[in-house]
Amino acid sequence: MARNISTIVKDHEAWRGSCLNLIASENITSPAVRAILGSDLGHRYTLPMNKNFDGAHVKNAYMGTRFTDEAQALTQRLACDVFGCKKAYVNALSGHIAVMTALMALCKKGDLVMAPDDDAGGYHGWVGQYLPDALGLRYSRLPFNAYDWDLDYKAAVGDIERQRPALVVLGLSYFPFPFNIAPVREACDRVGAYLCYDASHVLGLIAGGQFQNPLKEGADLMIGSTHKSFFGPQGGVVLTNEEDIYKRFVENSTWRSIDNAHWNRVAALGKAMEEMKRFGKAYAGQVVKNSKALALALADLKVPLRFGHRGYTKSHQVLMDNKKASMLYGAPFPELAARLEASDIIIDSAGRMGTSEVTRLGMTEKDMSTIASLIVAVMKDGTKIGPKLRALMKKAKVQFC
Repeated sequence: MARNISTIVKDHEAWRGSCLNLIASENITSPAVRAILGSDLGHRYTLPMNKNFDGAHVKNAYMGTRFTDEAQALTQRLACDVFGCKKAYVNALSGHIAVMTALMALCKKGDLVMAPDDDAGGYHGWVGQYLPDALGLRYSRLPFNAYDWDLDYKAAVGDIERQRPALVVLGLSYFPFPFNIAPVREACDRVGAYLCYDASHVLGLIAGGQFQNPLKEGADLMIGSTHKSFFGPQGGVVLTNEEDIYKRFVENSTWRSIDNAHWNRVAALGKAMEEMKRFGKAYAGQVVKNSKALALALADLKVPLRFGHRGYTKSHQVLMDNKKASMLYGAPFPELAARLEASDIIIDSAGRMGTSEVTRLGMTEKDMSTIASLIVAVMKDGTKIGPKLRALMKKAKVQFC
């Protein structure tokens, strides 16, 4: 019998709700945020104009938007409160759209963009391969120190000064440690480049004051996804203290990268901002504690991890050494990840493990020891862990809301 969409979604929710999710790029929203995502706002449009049209001054291209516009304005104010900035753009449908809009707003055709490459865990190797090509820009990688998983600052500063980019982007997909922004800022100042910080993975930690504060440390703007360490709906945000940058984003979004910004998503983001404003410090602090505890527990069980010489992590991420893990457990790492999935432990095939969702579900350091033992049992010999996993997940409930 053919399955219908409602059945598929119901089965998905039942399964994923019982799984231990360690995907570093995922999180779980509160019931209040989910309710807003399913609200009437999801059917609606708004387009503020404030210009003359057909012989009259038109504030909005649509009627019926009084509450839609109020929700958007409040979401922007809440974002400014949470991140301590003057301007917040909340219309980007994803972090990727926010990056694309940054390239459109801050660069002109033929300009050079510099960022960490994808072999250094950067998003912007992909941006270098795709978006600049589509937008008529050039791309160059920032030199990277793979051992410490950080920029090679001396070489990076030299390359910025020689190549004179229009835009430098700092951000990673594998993001265990903060950047030292100051020398990059100084180099950008010497060549007149904008400095953008892509906080997609660490946005929730920054909101909770537990990672670094890019805008205070020298970034011109900060962009990010709102559904990773930040526990909002899927989407993107742009934050800045510069009025000119904000105006450029607005000008380069409507009818260019965005039309309808999905106002149920915007309002749901506002609700998540309210939650982060109230609970963010406690949440983000527990995320970092949990990731450090998970790393130490895995290391005690002889699981090969990366960056032990730096204390493994200062973020939500713990990264396995895939090659050593494959040798130790006798299977290619994607097969180990599939083995874990078969036991309802979800990680990605790159070996990243994230503690954002388990923290949102109320788990603490003592639970990380249990999680580590379950991971090892499955990877080592496929030990059945169902009863222990169900006992762990039975007490899970969305917190910090």
